[in-house]
Amino acid sequence: MRIETFGKDVEVTPALERYVADKLARAGKHFVGEHCETRVTLKLQKNEHHVDATVNIPGQTLHAEASGQTMYAAIDILADKVDRLLTSEKEKKQQKKQQHVPLPLSDNEV
Repeated sequence: MRIETFGKDVEVTPALERYVADKLARAGKHFVGEHCETRVTLKLQKNEHHVDATVNIPGQTLHAEASGQTMYAAIDILADKVDRLLTSEKEKKQQKKQQHVPLPLSDNEV
C-alpha cells in the first residue's frame, strides 16, 4: 500500500509521516498484492486536529475522516476507521466470490 501524507495549514514532520505510515500499515494487510493508494490530509480546524483519508482500491474509492484533540489521536481514530472500511470491503468481495462459484455436476444428471 502506498501512502501519501499532505498537510493543509500544518507542517507534516517526518515523525508524523512515519506515524501515519505505521498506523495505516495495519489496514494495508487486507489487500496484499493489489495496487492500493492512500492519500492522507492533515489539517487544523478551529483548535481541533482533523485528518482525512482517501483509499483507492481496485474498483472502488473509500473515504474516512476523524477529528481529535491532538494530531496523533486523530490519526489513531482514522486508522481504526480505515481498517474497518477495508475489512468490510474485503468481506463483501469474498461473499460475491462465494455466490458465483458454480456447483459441481454429478454424473447422474443429464
